[in-house]
Amino acid sequence: MEGVLTNNHNIKIKSFIGDGAYDSNENFKYLKEKGSRPIIKVKRNSIISFKNSNVRNREVGFQLKDYHKWKKKREYGQRWMVETVSSSIKRMFGEYASAIRFQNMVKEITMKV
Repeated sequence: MEGVLTNNHNIKIKSFIGDGAYDSNENFKYLKEKGSRPIIKVKRNSIISFKNSNVRNREVGFQLKDYHKWKKKREYGQRWMVETVSSSIKRMFGEYASAIRFQNMVKEITMKV
Protein backbone atom coordinates (compact mmCIF):
# COMPACT_ATOMS: atom_id res chain seq x y z
CA MET A 1 0.00 0.00 0.00
CA GLU A 2 2.77 2.44 0.91
CA GLY A 3 4.52 1.81 -2.41
CA VAL A 4 1.43 2.79 -4.39
CA LEU A 5 0.73 5.91 -2.35
CA THR A 6 4.38 7.01 -2.19
CA ASN A 7 5.22 6.53 -5.87
CA ASN A 8 2.27 8.59 -7.11
CA HIS A 9 3.52 11.98 -5.96
CA ASN A 10 1.10 14.10 -7.95
CA ILE A 11 -1.97 11.93 -7.58
CA LYS A 12 -4.37 12.40 -4.67
CA ILE A 13 -5.92 9.07 -3.72
CA LYS A 14 -9.27 9.91 -2.13
CA SER A 15 -10.15 6.42 -0.97
CA PHE A 16 -8.56 3.01 -0.69
CA ILE A 17 -10.74 -0.09 -1.12
CA GLY A 18 -9.36 -3.29 0.35
CA ASP A 19 -10.55 -6.65 1.60
CA GLY A 20 -9.92 -8.16 5.03
CA ALA A 21 -6.25 -8.73 4.23
CA TYR A 22 -5.72 -4.97 4.66
CA ASP A 23 -7.48 -4.82 8.03
CA SER A 24 -4.82 -3.54 10.43
CA ASN A 25 -4.44 -0.52 12.67
CA GLU A 26 -1.28 0.42 10.80
CA ASN A 27 -3.11 0.58 7.47
CA PHE A 28 -5.98 2.65 8.88
CA LYS A 29 -3.52 5.08 10.52
CA TYR A 30 -1.38 5.31 7.39
CA LEU A 31 -4.35 6.08 5.16
CA LYS A 32 -5.61 8.72 7.59
CA GLU A 33 -2.16 10.39 7.60
CA LYS A 34 -2.16 10.43 3.79
CA GLY A 35 -5.66 11.90 3.63
CA SER A 36 -7.18 8.81 2.00
CA ARG A 37 -10.46 7.33 3.19
CA PRO A 38 -10.06 3.66 4.09
CA ILE A 39 -12.81 1.42 2.73
CA ILE A 40 -11.56 -1.80 4.25
CA LYS A 41 -13.71 -4.74 5.23
CA VAL A 42 -12.75 -5.57 8.81
CA LYS A 43 -12.30 -9.15 9.94
CA ARG A 44 -15.37 -10.97 11.21
CA ASN A 45 -14.17 -11.19 14.82
CA SER A 46 -13.17 -7.49 15.06
CA ILE A 47 -14.06 -5.52 18.17
CA ILE A 48 -14.02 -1.88 19.16
CA SER A 49 -10.98 -1.37 21.38
CA PHE A 50 -9.01 1.54 22.82
CA LYS A 51 -5.94 -0.03 21.15
CA ASN A 52 -7.48 0.55 17.70
CA SER A 53 -7.28 3.79 15.77
CA ASN A 54 -10.42 5.92 15.87
CA VAL A 55 -10.98 5.42 12.15
CA ARG A 56 -10.81 1.63 12.46
CA ASN A 57 -13.12 1.63 15.50
CA ARG A 58 -15.66 3.68 13.53
CA GLU A 59 -15.53 1.22 10.63
CA VAL A 60 -15.77 -1.80 12.95
CA GLY A 61 -18.83 -0.30 14.65
CA PHE A 62 -20.50 0.59 11.37
CA GLN A 63 -19.87 -2.84 9.84
CA LEU A 64 -21.01 -4.73 12.93
CA LYS A 65 -24.17 -2.65 13.18
CA ASP A 66 -25.28 -2.97 9.55
CA TYR A 67 -22.79 -4.43 7.08
CA HIS A 68 -25.06 -4.00 4.04
CA LYS A 69 -25.63 -0.33 4.83
CA TRP A 70 -21.85 0.16 5.27
CA LYS A 71 -21.18 -1.61 1.98
CA LYS A 72 -23.67 0.58 0.11
CA LYS A 73 -22.57 3.86 1.74
CA ARG A 74 -18.84 3.20 1.19
CA GLU A 75 -19.48 1.80 -2.32
CA TYR A 76 -17.53 -1.31 -1.36
CA GLY A 77 -19.50 -3.18 -4.01
CA GLN A 78 -17.50 -1.34 -6.68
CA ARG A 79 -14.46 -3.45 -5.82
CA TRP A 80 -15.52 -6.19 -8.24
CA MET A 81 -14.56 -3.98 -11.20
CA VAL A 82 -10.96 -3.74 -10.04
CA GLU A 83 -10.86 -7.46 -9.25
CA THR A 84 -12.18 -8.30 -12.74
CA VAL A 85 -9.56 -6.17 -14.50
CA SER A 86 -6.79 -7.54 -12.28
CA SER A 87 -7.88 -11.12 -12.91
CA SER A 88 -8.02 -10.58 -16.68
CA ILE A 89 -4.53 -9.07 -16.77
CA LYS A 90 -3.14 -11.94 -14.69
CA ARG A 91 -4.69 -14.52 -17.03
CA MET A 92 -3.29 -12.83 -20.12
CA PHE A 93 0.20 -11.88 -18.89
CA GLY A 94 0.84 -13.98 -15.79
CA GLU A 95 0.88 -13.07 -12.12
CA TYR A 96 4.51 -12.04 -11.84
CA ALA A 97 6.71 -9.17 -12.88
CA SER A 98 10.33 -9.95 -13.64
CA ALA A 99 11.57 -6.55 -12.44
CA ILE A 100 12.94 -6.24 -8.92
CA ARG A 101 12.57 -2.51 -8.17
CA PHE A 102 9.03 -1.24 -7.63
CA GLN A 103 9.36 1.56 -10.19
CA ASN A 104 10.45 -0.94 -12.83
CA MET A 105 7.60 -3.30 -11.89
CA VAL A 106 5.15 -0.46 -12.50
CA LYS A 107 6.75 0.24 -15.89
CA GLU A 108 6.69 -3.45 -16.85
CA ILE A 109 3.05 -3.90 -15.91
CA THR A 110 2.09 -0.64 -17.64
CA MET A 111 3.74 -1.87 -20.83
CA LYS A 112 1.85 -5.17 -20.60
CA VAL A 113 -1.46 -3.42 -20.18
